[in-house]
Amino acid sequence: MGEVTIEVKAPGEGEPDSLAVPFPTGSGPFSNGARELDGLLAGRLQRLADTGELKGELGTTVVLHTDGELNARRVVVAGVGKRDEVDADTLRTAAAAVAHRVADVGGTLGWGLDPSLPLSLEEQARAIVEGTMLGSYSPARWKTQEQPEARVEKIVLYTTDPDGLAESASRIAGVGKWVNLARDLANSPPNELTPAALATRAAELAGPRLEVEALDPGQIDELGMGALSAVGRASSNGPRLIVLRYEPARATRKELVLGLVGKAITFDAGGISLKPALKMQDMKGDMAGGAAVIAAMAAVAELELPVRIVAVVAAAENLVSGDSFRPGDILRAANGKTIEITNTDAEGRLVLADALWYARREGATHLLDLATLTGAMELALGDFYAGLFANEEDWLQEVLAAAKTSGDHAWPFPLHPRYRRYVDSSFADLKNSSDLRQGSPVLAAEFLREFSGEGPWAHIDMAGPGFLERSRGDYLTQRGGTGYGVRLIVELAQRLSR
Repeated sequence: MGEVTIEVKAPGEGEPDSLAVPFPTGSGPFSNGARELDGLLAGRLQRLADTGELKGELGTTVVLHTDGELNARRVVVAGVGKRDEVDADTLRTAAAAVAHRVADVGGTLGWGLDPSLPLSLEEQARAIVEGTMLGSYSPARWKTQEQPEARVEKIVLYTTDPDGLAESASRIAGVGKWVNLARDLANSPPNELTPAALATRAAELAGPRLEVEALDPGQIDELGMGALSAVGRASSNGPRLIVLRYEPARATRKELVLGLVGKAITFDAGGISLKPALKMQDMKGDMAGGAAVIAAMAAVAELELPVRIVAVVAAAENLVSGDSFRPGDILRAANGKTIEITNTDAEGRLVLADALWYARREGATHLLDLATLTGAMELALGDFYAGLFANEEDWLQEVLAAAKTSGDHAWPFPLHPRYRRYVDSSFADLKNSSDLRQGSPVLAAEFLREFSGEGPWAHIDMAGPGFLERSRGDYLTQRGGTGYGVRLIVELAQRLSR
């Protein structure tokens, strides 16, 4: 789904192709809005409820054709579950279900906001717009005979209290567009999206306030980035360090520079520590963190948020050749520390090590990195939460609040100096993995801390929610990239600009 127009109107205005209304289960009488709608429909909603066809269960929809009784051609009743349990994810899921139900007609989709729900009208509007846009996404753009769905071109939010909703909902729609771009990048086949091609895609987003450059393998070597260089050297498609700088017209906090770092392994075969063949094709999505950083920078620039940001995306292919880096190699990272390689499939932390250093060198005062880093994090949290680590409590809480508000959920995990022993090496300053099957997401975070420099730093391990193997059962129903991180970054940038 591309651009979507947002309008806010009083109930009864306009002629939407479809009008959606939320319907809780076990809630007794209809809300005022649904009761008025039922009156216009000659009691058809109540009769459906009495016969059990309107159950209100989350994700269910019932369509009524109005036959001229309303200015909308059809009404879609969207189940939202128990009224007192409705939250933003509930409405996102209901909105996605409605979008799927009207995929054959598209056009203008109206949504009735319900003040009796335990969410503010602004929260409802945000969730409905996000659910519609993200739920309508299709990863099938490479199919030659794909039957395209009719696109929802306009979302009309109906309420008697429209104050400020149109502007805020339009901003959310703008962000949703960039979330879906990140999904396109993560879903792109690796023969199409090489590190150089990703750099080209990023450069296309440059504008008056957004500067984009990409360092090639020679420049990476000149900077002494031995970790990034080693990961990418086995491929004929050499690595790139993609750097995006956003300078607002006037920053609210001039002393603050948000640093974003993204892992972008455009294909990960595991190197000499070769991955199993089963599901290796999904390793095209090992650049979802980098995709989120690139798309979020475009969103921030479009919104003209008053916060300075430097973003660094480390892009490489981790393949096998006569020039592969090996277990037993000792690499020197850009900050001077040496790394013993014990597993070439623990490559993400290597490329992030040099990217974190570069972000600090470019002036980042507060760092956040995003990476599909460890399979163990997916085992721990599944496909809904990412793991969050930070070296300062205040910074952890700031990122955590942005995650909760945005819908890109994260859960805090511990860091402690005692975990450092997991990556102690007899031969170098540290090693890149542990032989023990214990705490691998934590030891990966401890590894990254060695390269995060001075100041607040946080790490998000998004292995689970960044790239899905199957429907998540909510508003993210498609296999592949989710765009995780884009909404979180934009929300964090908004918080830092206040």
